[in-house]
Formats: sequence, structure tokens, C-alpha cells
Amino acid sequence: MQIYVAGNIVVDETWSIGDLPQKGASIHGVKTSQDIGGKGANQAIVIARCGLDTRLIAAIGHDSNGQWLREKIAHEPVKLFPTQYSSPHSDSSIILNSSDGDNAIITTTAAADALTVEQMLPYLADAKKGDILLQQGNFSVEKTRVLFLWAKANGMKTVFNPSPVNADFAQLWPLVDIAVVNQLEAERLQPAGVSTLVITQGAQGAWLITETERHFCPAAAVNAVDSTGAGDTFLAVLLASSLLRGVEPDALALKHASQAAAITVSRTGTVNAFPTQQELAALLTSRSE
Repeated sequence: MQIYVAGNIVVDETWSIGDLPQKGASIHGVKTSQDIGGKGANQAIVIARCGLDTRLIAAIGHDSNGQWLREKIAHEPVKLFPTQYSSPHSDSSIILNSSDGDNAIITTTAAADALTVEQMLPYLADAKKGDILLQQGNFSVEKTRVLFLWAKANGMKTVFNPSPVNADFAQLWPLVDIAVVNQLEAERLQPAGVSTLVITQGAQGAWLITETERHFCPAAAVNAVDSTGAGDTFLAVLLASSLLRGVEPDALALKHASQAAAITVSRTGTVNAFPTQQELAALLTSRSE
């Protein structure tokens, strides 16, 4: 079983501020960390830390940030492709983390946009029937569609996390086997025809909806200090828990995902806040629902 994550990788800069700024505001802040980020990289790293063979297909720029990203991700169990630089500049994010644990994120997409489908498909060529293609909302609708069409034609299972949300992503539901969306994305995109749908509701919990089941899992209690990456942790562990047990996403996978997300929000940063391989191994051995 191989997991292919087609997405983005960025340099995350986290800034601590009192409150999220309003339009026209000028505020003080403190840069608290610099880390690997991007929803594609986040999800790939956590899945790989769970012990699954994971490949990240994402663009890195030919700049100092690109060199820094390669050096950092070399310490993770995920395999990164392409191996060459794909753009003059790497993508980056500025994360504004308010004192109440909420955040706002500004992300560039130039490097991700420059990576074409033709450049990406060779890194899917050895995928086997039953392998996973996971995408987020960082690509155009057309690029996302073509990759999912290729995956379905080759017997892969498709997973979609349409964030950042784009109203036109609603066209893609017939190509999606598993969808993970937050409440806003669910309202805007109206997922239909997806055999497994997970709707996250932040600190309240998450719903699992299948053709035969509806299950709600409350969020694990935690003192939240930074919500960055919590949704990515949730999705990655939800997927890993079910795949490692050879089942479709179920109530236990939902619980494992909630527990892992609680670890992430209790820490600052992005990758530095994710559960470690040791923490995930211990969490995933828990079988009680």
C-alpha cells in the first residue's frame, strides 16, 4: 500500500499576535517559529509518521527557502518528488496566531501552480490498484480533476480535502471516494455521492457519514494554544488508522484522529506540533471505541 499526496509544500512563518487584524489595521507581533508547512506536506508527513509508505508530489523553488525545505524534510519518513527544483521561488505561508488560539493564514501558490500534470504523472506511474491518491485544494480545479481521473482509471482510491475551498470543487465529487471537509466547506460544496464523508466541526468534534452509518465523535479535551495543522493531523490519522487496520474509515479512526489533533493544538508551530512517530504508534494501538 502506497499513499501518494499531490499537493504543496511551503515555508511556514508563525507570528504571535493579540488578535486577528481588521482591514486597515497595523499591529505588533512576534515571529515565534519557522517550519515546513503546506497542507500537502503536512498531511504527507503525519501519514508517513504513522508508518505508511508515503510519497509527496510537490514543487520546491530554486531559492534559499527551497534548499531549507529539502534539508528539513530529509529528516521525515516521507519521500519527496520531484527531486529537482520546479520554480524560481518556493511557496510560503504567514500564520497569524492570536492569543485565543485561533489563526489566519496567508499562503502563496506560485510554485504549486508551476508544477504541471505532465510533470506529476511520472511520479504516479508505479501506483497499484488500491493505492491512495490524496489531494487538497491548492491546485486548480482542472489539475485536480485530471489527477483524480488518472487515479480512478488506474484503480486507485481517491481522497479529497478541498481546502482552501473553491466553489467549483463541487464538480469533482463523482471522482472522490473519501472526502474530509469542515463545516464551511460542507455548506459551500454540498458533498454528494461520496461513499465516505467526514465533516469536522473544530472544537466540537466530527461526523462520519457513510451509506450505512452516521457517527459523531466529540473532540478530545485539550488546552488549545495553536490550531495550525490540526485539520491536517486529523485527516492524516483518520486515513492511517483505517488503512493500517484494513478497513474503511470508522468510529475508531475518528477517535484516533481526534486524539492526534488534540496533541497538535496543544503545541505551537506546524510540523513541530505534530505527534511524533512514537506518539502516533502508541495512539494507533489503542483499540477502544
